[in-house]
Amino acid sequence: MRSNFYRSLAAMGLTIGLAASAHAASLEQIKKDGYIRGASANEVPYSYMDESGAAKGIGPDVAAAVLKSMDVKEVDWTVTPFGSLIPGLKAKRFDFVAAEQNILPERCKQVQFTTPNSSYGEGLLVPKGNPKKLHSYEDIKKDPSLKVAIVSGADQLDFFHGLGIPESQIVMIQANADALSTIQTGRADAYAATELTVAKLVQGGGSNVEQAAPFTDPVIEGKSVRSYGGFDFRPEDKDLYKAFNTALIAFKKTDDYKKILMSYGLSAESVEAARTKNTEDLCAGK
Repeated sequence: MRSNFYRSLAAMGLTIGLAASAHAASLEQIKKDGYIRGASANEVPYSYMDESGAAKGIGPDVAAAVLKSMDVKEVDWTVTPFGSLIPGLKAKRFDFVAAEQNILPERCKQVQFTTPNSSYGEGLLVPKGNPKKLHSYEDIKKDPSLKVAIVSGADQLDFFHGLGIPESQIVMIQANADALSTIQTGRADAYAATELTVAKLVQGGGSNVEQAAPFTDPVIEGKSVRSYGGFDFRPEDKDLYKAFNTALIAFKKTDDYKKILMSYGLSAESVEAARTKNTEDLCAGK
């Protein structure tokens, strides 16, 4: 799902964090140096650099708050392609990754993930007022007269097939940008995408559309379709990981944590999901 978001290399004004081997990733050394080196994938809204070169997004914003509570006030950010985050971390080009990487079993074999920092699932873009009262993909399945739009080639097609939604109810569009007109003209009753994609469309869609809320994630083959993002550290940097993870667990209990996540389009349900899921289960594929 996340592959639909834009990924790029760093803009001007970013420090690339060379001479990695000279920097020890212990909390004691980081406090002595006065900064920690973090990595971003420049992927909105998870972690990205704004036009001024400042780090923004769910990962960097939460990391800044957590690190402040640890008396680490400065982050030297590196922007790297998404596929280079874990290799770069292992090569010690940075000390931690704040790109909201999905916590998956294969990744857990390479890095140490913190407690989940974010969670996001699916969503529906609907006309203002949600006239058909749609709150899940199952609601579409229940009414054969309904039409739902998706981007051609998107993961949602697999979800619909898994739920048994027939092709006759599916309207293919070429891009997210076509979703607003598809809904506003009545060609489809809803548009299905990740909740963050839907939230961004609502922001630019004026007063004619809204995000269906509350929304229940689809369950495919007994498993909820939901992603959980976390910060990752090298397994050998045990004291740094433990201190950060402990501070993150504490911060997740605050209203400030909830405000950060919801400011980037996550729902209250997704905030609660991030608060309740544990890394051990995710690394085990549960």
